[in-house]
Amino acid sequence: MTSLDKPTEDTEADDARAVTEAALFEAFGGVRGMVETVLPGLLFVTIFTINKDLHLSAIAALAVSLLLVVVRLVMRDTVKHAFSGVFGVAFGVVFAMMTGNAKNFYLPGMLYTLGLGLAYVITALAGVPLMGLILGPVFKENLSWRTRNPGRKKAYSKASYAWGAILLAKCAILFPLYWWADTAQLGWVLVALKIPPFLLAVWLTWVFLAKAPAPIDVFAEMEAQEKAEEERKAAQAAERGDTEAAAGRHRREA
Repeated sequence: MTSLDKPTEDTEADDARAVTEAALFEAFGGVRGMVETVLPGLLFVTIFTINKDLHLSAIAALAVSLLLVVVRLVMRDTVKHAFSGVFGVAFGVVFAMMTGNAKNFYLPGMLYTLGLGLAYVITALAGVPLMGLILGPVFKENLSWRTRNPGRKKAYSKASYAWGAILLAKCAILFPLYWWADTAQLGWVLVALKIPPFLLAVWLTWVFLAKAPAPIDVFAEMEAQEKAEEERKAAQAAERGDTEAAAGRHRREA
């Protein structure tokens, strides 16, 4: 390796890490996505801790979720993270209102976390890691990592196992509290466990993918194929034109 090769390789590695960071930031919502995830539950448990009013707590949580969606719409930003938050809060409100038990506000989210944790582990065991299905389109590689990029598949499997282990560990803490703790205790623990496990899982995903081979841009490949096909057709048309012109000259000379 020459002295000129190393800076180039370092630059490419830095570019790959930057692309990975940007893709993860987009996929998981960034800082705003974390705020939208935490704020409704934080508002619910704060109000309930103060006055034990289930209806007021539930309405406030749902209202702030809807407000976050409106802010996204006004700013013409992507609303997928805010909408997912609204649905989660709405299910929690329905469960809590129907049963009259404030702890049930958290139950749909806990069941979702359990199901998602199992999905990460099961899909990784099946050879189709969920993290690859989520991030493949973000990296413009779709499912090419499954058959054409084994290093990426291995990284996605590791990331899926990491997410599954973290989410299931979180469930191992929350479900006993659901039965033994009161609503306020469960709520504050749940709020405390929103961001740190998420950041750990995202960081581990970044570590695995930063060391993996670069993604195969299947969209660029399709564009290149389309361009090559157009050039081939243009060349064939030009060749037919030259042949016809030559035949016309031959007939005139005859």
